[in-house]
Amino acid sequence: MTIAFTICSINYLAQARTLGDSLKSTNPDVLFFIGLVDSLQGVVFEKGYASDFPMIEIDKIEIRDFQEMADRYNITELNTAVKPFYFTYFFKHYPEADHVIYFDPDIIVFQPLTGLLSSLSTHKAVLTPHINTPIEDQLKPNELHHLNTGVYNLGFVAFSRSSEVTEFINWWEEKLRYECLIDLCNGLFVDQNWMNFLPVFVSNTHLERNPGYNAAYWNLHERVFSESEGTHFVNGTNPLIFFHYSGYDPQKPGVLSKYQDRFELSERPDLTALFDLYRNSLINNGNAYYRKFHCAYIKPTPVRRYQRVRKLLKTPLNYIIDQLETT
Repeated sequence: MTIAFTICSINYLAQARTLGDSLKSTNPDVLFFIGLVDSLQGVVFEKGYASDFPMIEIDKIEIRDFQEMADRYNITELNTAVKPFYFTYFFKHYPEADHVIYFDPDIIVFQPLTGLLSSLSTHKAVLTPHINTPIEDQLKPNELHHLNTGVYNLGFVAFSRSSEVTEFINWWEEKLRYECLIDLCNGLFVDQNWMNFLPVFVSNTHLERNPGYNAAYWNLHERVFSESEGTHFVNGTNPLIFFHYSGYDPQKPGVLSKYQDRFELSERPDLTALFDLYRNSLINNGNAYYRKFHCAYIKPTPVRRYQRVRKLLKTPLNYIIDQLETT
């Protein structure tokens, strides 16, 4: 059995449902779940907005001291911090699952995951690097940004069941309890920089360089898209497996991604069909409706700052002095 899952709060359910629809049509044998970093207590969705896919609320997966984690993280940090804990949950509660795959909610899967499952049959983990080739300008993002935010994009990662993977995920969990922060000055960008260690700690990790995997704004300099008889291709002959629409807002349809300044959609006609499809899917799946919901676990910014200061105050004084002397 193969399980695929995503993680989001209620405000991103349109994206999660769109991902689920794409998996259902292309990979009907893959069991798909939504890990919901939110509470459904007292929530009654209007007609047509209830998810067709099973949602597992975060309080059901038994994260030790979860509320303390939630108190110190913003919504992005919290949704990424719980990723390894969901892997643990699925491997524990679905012993028949040989493979567990994570996709960010803002992804559409276009093809059967045959190649990925083949890789997982011979490897313990699969990652995709942000880029396969150098960038020859100073626009965003470039190699320096990827050094800050991680060599690999954690909008996708897949694991096969093994003791070595379990050990890695347990280690990853402990790192993300406190250090899943957007804090570039201290070398942290949520869960991604920690994943730089995966190919080191789990030697049988496959680095997938097929341009059909995890196509997104950060690698468009090396990928051109086309369509033939209803199938999308990358660089001529490679079927597009999944596209990652990170930073796209259907209310700003002309903006490719808020996180980059290299390309304008108007300058990339090869992307028109892909983004029209995504925009229409989000609208049809209730994007405007879900965006009104506030995550039940997210505290106001001053409270989170207090939690982080409290952790610092628990740190030995000599360590704090050493850190101040080196800055």
